[in-house]
Amino acid sequence: MSGILLETERLTIRRFTDADVDELTQLDSDPDVTRFITGGIPEFDAAMLQAWLSQYERWPAYGTFAAVERSSGRFLGWFHLRPDDGRDDEPELGYRLRRSAWGKGFATEGSRALVDLAFSDLGATRVFATTMAVNVASRRVMEKSGLRFIRLFQADWPVRIPGDEHGDVEYAITRGEWEQDRLRPAAPRGT
Repeated sequence: MSGILLETERLTIRRFTDADVDELTQLDSDPDVTRFITGGIPEFDAAMLQAWLSQYERWPAYGTFAAVERSSGRFLGWFHLRPDDGRDDEPELGYRLRRSAWGKGFATEGSRALVDLAFSDLGATRVFATTMAVNVASRRVMEKSGLRFIRLFQADWPVRIPGDEHGDVEYAITRGEWEQDRLRPAAPRGT
């Protein structure tokens, strides 16, 4: 498989390489970017990148991928589509983007493309994503990407984060729901 997983109208989603370590370190050093994951504490290190690189051997079409703006070549962040608990047919969707990329539709564009890939090419039966209940922006991306609210739950996180007392949420879409959505006429832009 080449380094590029897929391209959308504005994004190239590609495999990471060792050369991406500085971009990833910079992304993770922004406390606003990691607020709902670690409470703003950076967690990325070279060992994490090596773990991501090893995912490509384990799952040739799954893993954590760099998101690059096609027009500028600028690193925007990452997306992941990876099996959960070894179930290749039910991958987890995730994303982390630079603040400068927020509110521009990149997270939704990349997420939709990965959901489509999971069902059209990878044999997924279900795609899911989770976030803190108070992470309204991420929940909105999940909804715009076709995922539906499934449940509110209490995750067991190693670090307390302000707002985690409200719990976490799971969103998901099944193959059948995805197929039905593709049959519906597209909503007008801006809705």
